[in-house]
Amino acid sequence: MIRENYKRIMEEIEKACLRAGRQTDEVKLLAATKTRTPDEIREAYEAGVRLFGENRVQEAREKIPQLKDLTGAQWHMIGHLQTNKVKYAVELFNCIETLDRKELVDELLKRMERKSIKEIDLLIEVKLSPEESKHGCPPERVEELLSYTLQFPQLNVLGFMTVPPYLENPEEVRPYFRELRQIRDRMEEVFNRKFPELSMGMSHDFPVAVEEGATIVRIGTVLFGPRLK
Repeated sequence: MIRENYKRIMEEIEKACLRAGRQTDEVKLLAATKTRTPDEIREAYEAGVRLFGENRVQEAREKIPQLKDLTGAQWHMIGHLQTNKVKYAVELFNCIETLDRKELVDELLKRMERKSIKEIDLLIEVKLSPEESKHGCPPERVEELLSYTLQFPQLNVLGFMTVPPYLENPEEVRPYFRELRQIRDRMEEVFNRKFPELSMGMSHDFPVAVEEGATIVRIGTVLFGPRLK
C-alpha cells in the first residue's frame, strides 16, 4: 500500500509542478513518521522515500537507532523542540525545521560544542496561523532571529517552515504558503543570500503548497494511511 501511495503522491507533485512551471526535482517528499513503526518506515524507504520527519524527540530516540542501516536516509525534526531535548536532537537529526527563538540557538550551540558536532542544518519556523497551539517565530521577528542565527557558521540556515491552520478547502490555505514564500524572498534581499528550502504543505494541501513554491512537503496520512494510535 505504501508503495502505491508514494507513486500517487509523486504524480500529484509532478502535476502541481507542471501547473506552476517548476521542475519535479525541486520538490522533496518528507515522510512524517509520528506514531509509525520502523517496519512502516522501512516500507516507505523501499518505495523511494529518503527524507523522514519526527515530531517528538523521545519517539525519535526509540526509532532512529533501529533504522541506522537505511543508507542515505535523512531525519528532520518537524515538531516543536524544547530546550531540554536539544542534547538528544543534535545527535539524532540532520536538520531541525523548527528553530523559532534565540534560546534555542544558544542551546544548540552549547550542545553541539559539547558533542563536537561541527554543523547542523536548520529551517526557521514561522508562525502564520492565529491558533495558539501552533508554534513558530512571529513574522515581524524573523529578521531579528535570522540575523542572530547567521552569526554562527556552524548553524546552516537553509530556509523556512510553517504549519498553517487546517482548513477543509486547500485553496484557503494558499495565502499562508504565499506569505512564507514572500518572507523568504524578503530575507534573501535583506541578507543578500539564498534560502532555498520552503517546508510547507501536508497531506491534504500539498499540491497547493507546491504551486506556491514548497521544496519540502511533509506527508503522513496519505502515504501511510490513517494513524493507528
